[in-house]
This record gives sequence, C-alpha cells and structure tokens, in this order.
Amino acid sequence: MTEDFYIGTYTKRISRGIYRVSLDTKTPKLMDCEWLASAGSPTYIAKAAAKRLYVINKKETDGQTQGGLIIYDVSEDKPRAIQQVLEHGASPAYVAVDEARQLVYTANYHKGLVDVYAIADDGTLTETDEIHDDDPVGPAPEQADGAHPHFTDLTPDNRLVVCDLGTDKVYIYDVSAAGKLTAVSHVDLPAGYGPRHIVFDEKKSAAYLVGELSSNVATLAYDAAAGKLTVKQISHTIPDDWTAHNGSAAIRLSHDGRFVYVSNRGHNSITVFAADDEGKLTTVQRISTEGDFPRDFNLNSDESLLIVVNQNSDNATLYTRDADSGKLTMVQKDFMVPEGVCVVPVK
Repeated sequence: MTEDFYIGTYTKRISRGIYRVSLDTKTPKLMDCEWLASAGSPTYIAKAAAKRLYVINKKETDGQTQGGLIIYDVSEDKPRAIQQVLEHGASPAYVAVDEARQLVYTANYHKGLVDVYAIADDGTLTETDEIHDDDPVGPAPEQADGAHPHFTDLTPDNRLVVCDLGTDKVYIYDVSAAGKLTAVSHVDLPAGYGPRHIVFDEKKSAAYLVGELSSNVATLAYDAAAGKLTVKQISHTIPDDWTAHNGSAAIRLSHDGRFVYVSNRGHNSITVFAADDEGKLTTVQRISTEGDFPRDFNLNSDESLLIVVNQNSDNATLYTRDADSGKLTMVQKDFMVPEGVCVVPVK
C-alpha cells in the first residue's frame, strides 16, 4: 500500500516550494520526493475537503517582502493556483481550515497577528477579522519584541485556540459564523515557556502544549463548558544534562490518546511520552532524527509509521511505531527532502 504526503519547506537554499513524498507502507520505505508546486517558503500547509491547499507564501518584489497565503486547487493531477492573499511584511507561521464554518485561520509570528478569512465557493478568501495581543511579554530574548502567535486551530468543541510564544499565554476564542472572534479565556504558562503548538485529547478533556523556548510539554485540563485551560503538569522534552541550544517544535498525539510525540531542534530527536488516563506524561524514549533541525513530523493512516523531516540536513527519516509501547524504531534515513518543515497526509 502507498500513502502520499505533502511536504512544506523553506526556500532559502535549494527547495522549489511544495513537494509530495510517497510512502510504501509494506516495505516500509519513503519513495519519490516529487516537486509539486511553487511557493515562497511554504512552511505550513492546510488541506481542505474541497481538494484545495491553503499554503503559507512569501514573495519578494523590488526589495519588498510580502507574506500571506497561496491557494491551490488540487482536484486534478497538476495543482492550479487560484489566489494569492499577500500583505506587506512577514508571512504567517501557521494556517488551519475550519470546515464547519468554511473559514481559514493564520497565526503571524512576526507581526503578532491572528487573521480569519471566509472561504468562498470557488475556494478564494476574504478577510473577516484580525486580532493582536497587547499582553506583557516573557523574559526570553525571543519574546522581547512583542506578541508572537505561533499556532491557531480548533479545539474539540470548535472554539479557536491561539498559542503565543511571546506572551507565554494560550488564548481561547469563540468564533461566529461570520468569522468574528470573541475572547473567552487565557491560561498563563511559566515565564519563558514559549508556547508553540498544542494538541487536544477530547476523551480525557486534556491538551498537551509544547514550549519551544523551555523545551517542555505541559499537560492541561480543558473545561469545554467554560472554554478554559488549566496547567496540570510540565515535563521536559530533552535530557536534564543537555546544555546546548534546543527549540522544541512539533507535537502529535496517537489516536488512542496513549502516546505524545515531540520533536526537538538542536537535540535533534523525537521524545516519546506515555499518557495515563489523567493525561499525566512519562518519558519512554528519546530517539535521534538522523538529521539536523527536525521541525514537523507525522504518523501514517494506521499509525504504524512516523515520518520526520530535518530542515538543515535536507533529509527525512522513517520509523516503525510499536502501538503497545509507543516506541519508535528507525528503518530509513538520508531520504532527500529539501529544507523540509511540514508533513501533511494527502488523504
């Protein structure tokens, strides 16, 4: 059986934009890293059910930088660009699709903005709202220049969650059918935590939050009735004796809620945590990504395999996953993927 994945990249050196990689799940091995479409540093990709991709995009014109999104129709073999939504300044760091309300959300790390767009029948976007947090920032140098929303996506009850690396806060918003945001709550993380990405376990009423600057993952309780998060536990993603730089990056949760996976840029590893019935985490493994600066990674459809991309060393690594222990075993490395950042299943 073959499964395909979209790969988002930086285009600082050798990448040409968006790629597609095939995974032979029987062998198992990665095959055929194929260039798919052009974009300027398409670091994150959101897939819509209507066979469209909403892709981070950066454009340089006459020495001026514009950032935003490029939308591709992927209903046929060759992607077709249908719109670019660009503004002066840096491009967003994350993009997500809200199928129920037909909205798109972006988090712009450098501008400190969260933007909301309505999706028209033809897939094109119109902005409906924009927010900026003015809360005090954390003590780390990376936080000194203001709010830095790094992630925005839906909670299990279809509110919007925003992770702000700059303010050490995670915000919850109600979203109207018209794409307007109303603040509901926020939770404070320890100073210098650097919230980056979050995943939810609806059955446990829990969430797991990566701290990029602190190399931590926090277990939070989620009260859906109140739309409120509460910190329950904080665990370290790297060894206590690691003194070199590290920035924790992506986080994934197995479908059964038993295991949490986090990538570490610097330590160049994936940390595997076991989650008990209350969401409490215990470290069960740290394994090398066999490359430099791993950002995103993802599981295949039955979660028997995991793919990670290493941005600086231009390679992907493939692991088998034991469903009982959660542990990973490396089965392929040095598979060429240029400047890989994001891994999204095609189906």
